[in-house]
Amino acid sequence: MKSIIRAALVATALVVPVASFAQSQITRAQVRAELAQLESVGYHVGDGDQAHYPQAIQAAEAKLAARNGETAYGGAASGTTQAGGGRVSQAD
Repeated sequence: MKSIIRAALVATALVVPVASFAQSQITRAQVRAELAQLESVGYHVGDGDQAHYPQAIQAAEAKLAARNGETAYGGAASGTTQAGGGRVSQAD
């Protein structure tokens, strides 16, 4: 009986990582479309400038997001929020 339980636990441990990888796959066409969009805003793949790679790709992604009307994080914000208590003057 213990060997059956142990085998079930091992099988579960092997299946869970495989299921998590299957959820995040994108197609080759999606990658090519994203690359074409980045190139349309001035990013050039393989131009030999490895020293500025992170900044170049981030700048191209920011231009693309601005062109598409997207924000970097989250959706469109509406309304106001307030945190903390009342303000105290420096004289106090």
